[in-house]
Amino acid sequence: MPDCRTSCILCRISEWGSPMEKRCRGEALRPEHMDEDRGSRAVSGSAANMDKGEIMSEKLALYGFNNLTKSLSFNIYDVCYAKTQREQKDYIAYIDQQYNSERLTKLLVDVTDMIGARVLNISSQDYEPQGSSVTILIADESKVPMGDTTVAHLDKSHITVHTYPEYHPDTCLATFRVDIDVATCGEITPLSTLDHLIGSFDSDIITMDYRVRGFTRAVSGEKLFMDHRMTSIQDYINADTLKRYDVVDINVYQANIFHTKMLIKEIDLQNYLFNSDVYELPPKLRLEIMDNLRREMIEIFSGRNIY
Repeated sequence: MPDCRTSCILCRISEWGSPMEKRCRGEALRPEHMDEDRGSRAVSGSAANMDKGEIMSEKLALYGFNNLTKSLSFNIYDVCYAKTQREQKDYIAYIDQQYNSERLTKLLVDVTDMIGARVLNISSQDYEPQGSSVTILIADESKVPMGDTTVAHLDKSHITVHTYPEYHPDTCLATFRVDIDVATCGEITPLSTLDHLIGSFDSDIITMDYRVRGFTRAVSGEKLFMDHRMTSIQDYINADTLKRYDVVDINVYQANIFHTKMLIKEIDLQNYLFNSDVYELPPKLRLEIMDNLRREMIEIFSGRNIY
């Protein structure tokens, strides 16, 4: 396991084994098992040193349609302190209004435009007592169906979002979770939308999975299992954003599977209080709330009960 600063909380709660790669705080190490023939490369320092256009711009001469399937799963968690049951319910109602199906639809349409695709169909729903879902069927601009033509690959190109506000009356904490999944078939890729997605929510914990499935063929007939260079999801996230988070990668290069988790570093307590002022709280209670918030975030980040 590569070393990182002892102050990095991730190194104290995470244990990843070979043949996976771990990167903390934007530092990259080159795994020995990376295959040079696949065009993989190591990155030193921050992702800001990489040009997204450079990563994605190389054109491959293909035989027929590019049928690689690229899937991005993007999950964010927003944690809030709400002392009373009434405040917790008010927080859920506030979140439900802020992130209703109408606003989420606009977000997904923007994502569709950013990846150079076209909206074919939209389905949205708000739920009782809380939560929303939106699904958009999309197509590469060059593969839009005309008239009654049916294109088989369209069912693989879609964007979905689901929201999950929740609270428990015993913890004084409320959590808002958003799951966004983008699946594309063809040349378009969802990676360029990450900064936009992160900036669209108050994200305390972020979990991202990116996978490339299937293969396409070069003109020579050679199978191509990857059509763009890929070392880490971090390469597609703004450096200023990465500085605000502790970051861990778990990448399985042989399977074209990339996983990145991010945990917010600094907590400004006022931003986590719902209908309360931090200066109205005694110092001891402030410390207790901060401790509870951090513990909640660490458990969500690590995916297990720790405390």
